[in-house]
Parts: sequence; C-alpha cells; structure tokens
Amino acid sequence: MAEFLSEKDRRTHYCAELRESDIGKEVCVMGWVQRQRDLGALIFIDLRDRTGIVQLAFDSESDKDIFEKAFRCRSEFVVAAHGIVRARGEGATNPNLPTGMVEIFVTEFKVLSAAQTPPFEVGAGKKVGEDIALRHRYIDLRRPELQKNIRMRHEIARVAREYYYENGFYEIETPMLIKPTPEGARDYVVPSRIHHGCMYALPQSPQIYKQLLMLSGFDRYIQLARCFRDEDLRADCQPEFTQIDLEMSFATQEDIMSMNEGFIKRVFREVMNIDIETPMRRMTFAEAMDKYGSDKPDTRYDMLINDLSDTVAGCGFGVFTDAIANGGSVRAIVAENAATTLTRKEIDKLTEHARGIGAKGLAYIRWVDEAPACSFAKFLTEDELTAIITKLNMKKGDVALIVADKNKVTLPVLGALRTIVAKKLNLIPEGKFNFLWITEFPFFEWNEETEHWDAMHHPFTMPLEECLDSLESDPGSVRAKCYDMVLNGTELLSGSIRITDWQLQERMFNVLGLTKEEINAKFGFLVDAYKYGAPPHGGSGMGLDRLAMVMCGADSLRDVIAFPKVQNASELMSACPAPADPKALSELYLSIVEKE
Repeated sequence: MAEFLSEKDRRTHYCAELRESDIGKEVCVMGWVQRQRDLGALIFIDLRDRTGIVQLAFDSESDKDIFEKAFRCRSEFVVAAHGIVRARGEGATNPNLPTGMVEIFVTEFKVLSAAQTPPFEVGAGKKVGEDIALRHRYIDLRRPELQKNIRMRHEIARVAREYYYENGFYEIETPMLIKPTPEGARDYVVPSRIHHGCMYALPQSPQIYKQLLMLSGFDRYIQLARCFRDEDLRADCQPEFTQIDLEMSFATQEDIMSMNEGFIKRVFREVMNIDIETPMRRMTFAEAMDKYGSDKPDTRYDMLINDLSDTVAGCGFGVFTDAIANGGSVRAIVAENAATTLTRKEIDKLTEHARGIGAKGLAYIRWVDEAPACSFAKFLTEDELTAIITKLNMKKGDVALIVADKNKVTLPVLGALRTIVAKKLNLIPEGKFNFLWITEFPFFEWNEETEHWDAMHHPFTMPLEECLDSLESDPGSVRAKCYDMVLNGTELLSGSIRITDWQLQERMFNVLGLTKEEINAKFGFLVDAYKYGAPPHGGSGMGLDRLAMVMCGADSLRDVIAFPKVQNASELMSACPAPADPKALSELYLSIVEKE
C-alpha cells in the first residue's frame, strides 16, 4: 500500500545536487527508482529526479522494515528517503556521476507509489521505438535526454523574456480565436455555437494583431505565441508550435535584425556557453538559390552549384540545349573525392530521388579511372567533355551531378541533392553553428493551380521602394523588405517591414486578385486602421521549438515538445483527435458527412 507524505517529509535537496561537501548532512530526497541492486546484506537504489541520480544505501544497520521496503522496490517506484550523506566505500565511487563520490544511508523510507513494469526501460541512451514511446509519453519524458531537451527549451524561453523585457518590449497576449485570414497554410477552424454557421480560426501567427498593437502606440511588443497550421508535417514542423513573436515601431530592417542577433548571441552564451559572432552574414534570396539551391542553405560545407549553361550551349546533347532554349539552365554540383561512395547504384538512387522532386533525370560524370565516366558522353565531343570538366574544376575521384531544366526545377533539385550527398560523405561538421540572414525575397510567387499571384510571405510585407512601379506591370520582379534567419539549413525566423500606407496595401491586395468586397470582408478593419496614423513598423517570428531543436542537436521537433503530434497530426498517448460528441455537434448545427 502506498504511503503518504507528512509535514516532516520536506525535500531538502534534488538528487544530483549532493557532493562531498554535503557528507554528514541529514537530507531528504524524493524521486523514481532507476534500478535496485540486491546484494544480500546490501541493497542499493539509484534514485532519479529531474536533476539526475543519487545512490541510496541500505545495509545490516538499517531498520528491518526499511530494508524490507527497499527489497521490494522496483524500477519506477516513487519513494521518499531521509538519511545521512556519507562517502562511498573504497572502489565503489562512480566518476561518471556528479554524485558518484557519495551516497545516502537511509534512515527513513516511504514508498509513495508502486509501479508496474514499464513498457520500456527509462535510462540514458536507451533506444525506444517511437510508436510505443509516444503512446507512453509520460514515461518517455522521464528519460534523461528528453528531460535535458525540455529544460533547455525552458532556458531559451527564460532568456527570451529577460532579453526583450530589458530592451523595452511589452509582453501582450493576442486572441486565440480569430477571424480566418489567408496566411499561406490551411487554418484550423472552430465553429461558433452562438453565431450559427460562423467559424473562428486558430491563429497561424499573431500577424495582424501585433501590427494593430503598433498602431495603438505600444511601440515594442513581444509574445511567446502559440500558432496553429493545418499542413503536412515534417521533422521540423508541428500543427501547433511556439514562436518568439515581436514587433517594433519606428524601426528599420537593420534595427530588427540587430535586435534578434542580440538575443541569439545572449541565448547561446547563457545556455550553451558559446559565443556567436555578430553581425551575421547577409545573403540575398537570389544568391542563396543560385549557389545553394535553397532559401535556407546550410553553409557549414561547400559543394556550391555551378552554372554550365554557357559551357554546354552549343554541345550535341539535346537535353542540355533544349533546356537552355526554353529559358532554363544547366547546373551541376561536384562532390569531391566521392567516386568510391557514389557508386553507380547510389547515383541511380539519387536519380530516382531527383525525379521524385521534379527533375526529368540526372546526368553525371564519375571520375574513377584515368578517364572519367560520363552518362552522356556519346553526345559530346572530347573537347566539349573536357570543357565541362575544366569549368567544374573536377579531378580524379570527383563526381559531378547535373540537372537541366527551368531554374525553378534545377536549383531546388540540386539543393536537395547537395544535402543528401553531404550526409552520405559525412561533410557536415558537428558542433558548428552557421547563421546567416536571407534578404530580398520575391514578394510574389506564381500559383500554377489557381493561375494567379500569391504572396510568398504575407500580403502585409513592404516591397522595396525601387520595385513599387513594377507592382502591376511585372509582379514577378518585385522584391520585399523581408528577412529570414537561417541556422545550419533550418529557417529559424521570418520577418518583414510592414506596409503602413492603406493605398499601397490595397494595391497589393489587387495584385493578389482580391476584390474590394473580399478586401473589406477579410481585412477591412486593418485597412481602416491605417487611415488613422500608422507608425512605420516591422517585426519577426522566431520558432522557439526549432531553435531548441538545433541547440539540443535533436533530429525532430518531437524531441523538444512535451506532447507532440505524429505525421498524421494525431497524438498517440491520448488518441487525439477523437470523434465528436453528437450532442456537441447538434449544439453547433453540425453533422458528419461520410467521405465518398
């Protein structure tokens, strides 16, 4: 039977706090049994709490009832122990534990909660199947790795609040139930019981509200904001997430970037004792795509994209010349000393991957023997092949991967292959943090399904002044005053300077194909607000979960979120989502229609 805490059962220390300086002290610790070792006349229990482990000792001098309770303890029992800190016996120390020089000789002992045998062992470095771990997340979270990650996430949030408070930001909460607005992803909607047939949306971000706060005169806003997006999940995406959201009045793009750099510098120093160099490197969107094939490039390794278009323009290979004639290009990456790793079989796998993400195929040059093997050599003269090899600065042992198509295909395909090949060749250094800013994004991107222009970020972003005359005549050339912070190939932050001129905002809406009625219905309150004196302002949203993931060295956001969703947006532990209560549906005037 479980015992209960009394008023005298006051914890004096966390488990991993005890040291040799505490020898002789009377202490009380509480936690979970990591393991029990029965040596006959001796019993040892490794007791675990969120700080780590301390050893409890029971021997022939122990009270008989206490010894018997210790004998019955098993993994994950919850106990409270009073005792005296003493040095471990000779040869019994553990230099791998902070508490490895001491133990507690237990004088009072309570089993607060017995435990069944857990579905997996809770211990450092123990591999657990994801499905079973997430179904028993409350046990999974006891593992030291996840405890460390969640603690680091907390520290990041703490530093964020302290830093931005010190820099004059007010923390202001914005609504969770908002009007649906187009922000790029699909909304999660919440039906209203009172307003028949109407829906709230859960916010994809606090975008409009934080802009209105600037119009309201609060000058600087900060919020650790919960955001919701109903989209397909990846390792660095969840349907609900937290961002460090801020907005600043009377601020330039450089002001906002500098403010965020200051936070990054401080959080890395305080949490990881790493000094991040600032100001961070700047790179335009065009340069990032041209060199890396990605708007969030990992710059910890080279393997830049080369443009072969001029070199192969007059060659006999129709795949190349047709791509150029159709306004595209021929591009390549070179993997140095990769010929033994990138075998023909491996290149075939890369070819299938390239086709799966939009390429028509993948050409290659693989230099193993004296003469390089080229997949398209029969279409070239010897001089043309030599010209390509010279342009790529290839040498024996290298492999070149080549894609020919429109730039919207060649660049991202080679960007994806660059990442895959770098992992295969172990080119990505650990413990290195390469930050950079990506600037001057295109304002619009063409949606081939709807055949109209969409905003690449959101419609409230300010275009560069030199692009204003091209808004209606050449939307594809318009660049925006927006900026992304990228770390090791992960987008951490996105932000922009906002439009504050209501007439310019209406022009942007018009280019996006919104009618006056749609503008008024969706954004009328914001457009009206601009008419009453709007300060220039801008802001950003930084992914707290993504930042924690990278700082922890985790592979997935699931490792830094206490109760994450899986790829189909369900939460395995509580079996969420679940069928709705018919009575609740009735009150909302809703019914379930079976899928055809």
